[in-house]
Amino acid sequence: MLKTTMVIGASLKPQRYSHRAIIRLNAQNHPVIAVGLRGGKVGDIGIITFDQAIETVEELKEDLDTITLYLNPQRQEAYYDFIINLAPKRVIFNPGTENPVLYKMLQAHNIEVDVACTLVLLGTDQY
Repeated sequence: MLKTTMVIGASLKPQRYSHRAIIRLNAQNHPVIAVGLRGGKVGDIGIITFDQAIETVEELKEDLDTITLYLNPQRQEAYYDFIINLAPKRVIFNPGTENPVLYKMLQAHNIEVDVACTLVLLGTDQY
């Protein structure tokens, strides 16, 4: 069974990598939860706002396997507690999101840190 992936930094703009990742994950039948600044839809995947995600954190963590980040390190700070509370198995830091401070926090909670590109992982069957 494929596990759920949360995309944090989801964008409605087709040129954004987070947008492409949502489409690719969905095309490969990975359940997707998209969290972004603005609500909307990417294909048939709804984007929820951070506030909505916080309100439903217990429901979201039920089948969550992976979080893939598309936020720069400064924007990630607001999400630290949220990510740790979700307790995913791993967090993927896409190019431009590298954050040694968050790596240490995640590792202290036994959450795998993967510095990689979600699109490359999907494209090479390493996801």
